[in-house]
Amino acid sequence: MSRTAGRCSGFTATALTCGFMLVAKDSSPAMAAGCSFEPQGEGRVAVVIDDRTFRLQDGREVRLAGIEPVVAKNAEANRTSALARIIAEREVTLRGEDDTPDRYGRQPAFVFLASSETLVQGMLLAQGDALVSGTVTNKDCATILNAAEAAAHRAKQGTWADPTAIKNAESPGDILTGIGRFTVVEGKVLSVRQAGATTYLNFGRNWTRDFAVTISRRMLSALEAAGIVLKSFENRRIRVRGWVEARGGPRIEVLRVGQIELLGGN
Repeated sequence: MSRTAGRCSGFTATALTCGFMLVAKDSSPAMAAGCSFEPQGEGRVAVVIDDRTFRLQDGREVRLAGIEPVVAKNAEANRTSALARIIAEREVTLRGEDDTPDRYGRQPAFVFLASSETLVQGMLLAQGDALVSGTVTNKDCATILNAAEAAAHRAKQGTWADPTAIKNAESPGDILTGIGRFTVVEGKVLSVRQAGATTYLNFGRNWTRDFAVTISRRMLSALEAAGIVLKSFENRRIRVRGWVEARGGPRIEVLRVGQIELLGGN
């Protein structure tokens, strides 16, 4: 990851700064050269474990990098089948910037169907069966992932067929139903305030009830390097993605530049 330190990972925006890249509308998940990192091996898929994890025949468990699963409203829905339809019993190639397993022993990777530039993450995003995590630091790869998600959003594919797929920042109660889930929220920032080592993007006037985005002091240098001035967000609409927590009202903590998107029409 050190090789990409300082590189930005923001996406679709009206400002052509490093932190808010313009996504190419014609990008295809099958044209994924931007995510072709160092080879991490290959193999045949033995079993799909969940909606972004699978096991190869040699025993390695692989976790798809750069995306988060979609949480279906219908408990009966099986999102694992979306991944299984793409890779079950297929030969795949693994690529990535770091093949260090996570604490559960899973190898994070960008996964390609063997002998092709078809990126599995891109296919899931284009079908609306996954969300961009906003954690990818490589600009070219982030652009590909964001373009695939944007195409699904425009076409109302998968999760995007649901008009409530993006939560309204003015409805904190709806956001709170997703505590512990990866969620996308849109709204107008009413104020930007700093308290101790934390900056708050406030979407309401009642801090004990309304939605807010929190940004720690250690994130400020990365945001500044991307040309992002938090104070400039006041009275502007943004889209933020991350894990919902309850701290009085619902909160999402920004840990990567790519979690925030400045929306058009501001």
